[in-house]
Amino acid sequence: MSAVLLIEDDDRIRLSLAMALEDEGYQTHAVATAEEGLEMQRRQPADAVLVDLMLPGMDGFECIRQLRRTDDVPVIVVSARDDTHDIVAGLEAGADDYVVKPVAVKELAARLRALRRRGRAASAGPAMTVLTFGDLEIRPEAGEVRLHGEAVAVTRTEFRLLCELAEHPGQVLSRQQLLSRVWEYEIGDERLVDVHVGRLRHKIEDSAGKPRHLVTVRGLGYKLQP
Repeated sequence: MSAVLLIEDDDRIRLSLAMALEDEGYQTHAVATAEEGLEMQRRQPADAVLVDLMLPGMDGFECIRQLRRTDDVPVIVVSARDDTHDIVAGLEAGADDYVVKPVAVKELAARLRALRRRGRAASAGPAMTVLTFGDLEIRPEAGEVRLHGEAVAVTRTEFRLLCELAEHPGQVLSRQQLLSRVWEYEIGDERLVDVHVGRLRHKIEDSAGKPRHLVTVRGLGYKLQP
């Protein structure tokens, strides 16, 4: 059984969603504030965290940023805010995925299962030792990324995205291909790919605005090159 931490201030939604997730086989810890959630995750780490954005006190964006400072736990935003700016801001804060309320529990459970599989795959890595792209090194078996010999901190989803591109050096992969292979979504929001690519560029490029390794091929997708 996987443990899920749910941070949701609406009592009705928190209770109903927690019960529905437990029916799907998840052990669920539900709290009403970001502060409670961060403390709970420190004391009793969950396998995934669901975060609302509109929380009393510390909001969901800051909650995710604080989680990301010390924890690479998969994070899904669950929010009624469906504006593009909010979705992108939630992903840029460090979330792996974004689900708009009202939530279809079966879909949410499927996304949680996909996150769990991706986490295991990122930890295990494919049967390769070091993938080198100029000054960028990817070590799938060790779950490590290095730039100029220095370790780069990436999330599980960022690592899996980078490995997928690295396994096809110089080959253009479309956003839909990356959604299918990395997120395991046959249909999904391509903004997930764009935001994660943007976050990776800030970590693995000397200049995110002028990327050398992770480049865009206009109208087609992305590729990784030396």
